Amino acid sequence: MLAAGIGLVGLLLRQPLIVSFIAVGLIAGPSALDVVHSDEQIDLLSELGIAVLLFLVGIKLDVKLIRSLGAVSLLTGLGQVAFTSIFGYLIGRVLGLGNTTSLYVAVALTFSSTIIIVKLLSDKREIDSLHGQIALGFLIVQDLVVVLAMIVLSAIGIGAAGAGSAHGGGSVPIALSSGVAMVAVVVFFVRYVANPLTERLARAPELLVIFAISMASMFAAFGDIVGLGKEVGGLLAGVALASTPYRETIAARLAPLRDFLLLFFFISLGSALDLSLLGTHVTGAIVFSLFVLIGNPLIVLAIMGAMGYRKRTGFLAGLTVAQISEFGVYPLDASKLNCYL
Repeated sequence: MLAAGIGLVGLLLRQPLIVSFIAVGLIAGPSALDVVHSDEQIDLLSELGIAVLLFLVGIKLDVKLIRSLGAVSLLTGLGQVAFTSIFGYLIGRVLGLGNTTSLYVAVALTFSSTIIIVKLLSDKREIDSLHGQIALGFLIVQDLVVVLAMIVLSAIGIGAAGAGSAHGGGSVPIALSSGVAMVAVVVFFVRYVANPLTERLARAPELLVIFAISMASMFAAFGDIVGLGKEVGGLLAGVALASTPYRETIAARLAPLRDFLLLFFFISLGSALDLSLLGTHVTGAIVFSLFVLIGNPLIVLAIMGAMGYRKRTGFLAGLTVAQISEFGVYPLDASKLNCYL
């Protein structure tokens, strides 16, 4: 009822659906109505929504496009992570935070929400645009780098719980070898299994949909267990079916399910926020917010400009990193610090 009502208001105000979903989460959370109490069930539906969302992104990825945008995605992703982590740490020290605290804040700031940005680009029908594809590429690169950073923090004894909570834990060799194994499985599946299997399943459309959901869930779960994250697993599951002639059929049938499940993601996110704590560290919150909102887009704009892309493309792609992910809370929470910044 909340989603339908607030969604209608958002529609009248010409706002993307994602804005209404976030508002639903905040209103349903402890700061307003406090009606969210089935945490385990909501978290499960939320994780399925994440898997299906990234699955649908992967199923539309063209191998030629990946090759052509690989360089800019890699350089922009790595450049943004390096810029945010280094200057985030320095800002923390200037604000009087300790070494460990500044390190955790810097790592948290490097997270950007792939889930939210993909949903926003989909709502605006910009996921297939040049800046949308570049943004998706460097967000995935960024996710991988941050996962490895969390694993390293865990390995040196700083925030083991945070790494486990966010992405399942593990070691760098295990994560890398598991990633290679998953890619090998996808290549084998695409070459020998995908077309004949989907051709048979397509005779019963319900089976095709069930199979697609199971692929997304299985890959996402495995990616989370080995430390790569649900996002990477769901994306690879979609890539495994991207070469089949039924990919558009699968995408069309799963889109409504994706939107429904993602509603629980935003409810889960909103229920974890207590707006009464916003005034606890006003100065630090403002400084770090301005750093993320202004600094991150500028570094993306600069890197893409140096690679020959138009300013408009660089600016639109840079806007996608003017935020930090909900997963950025995990390293701070695990460190037992006051993470309300």
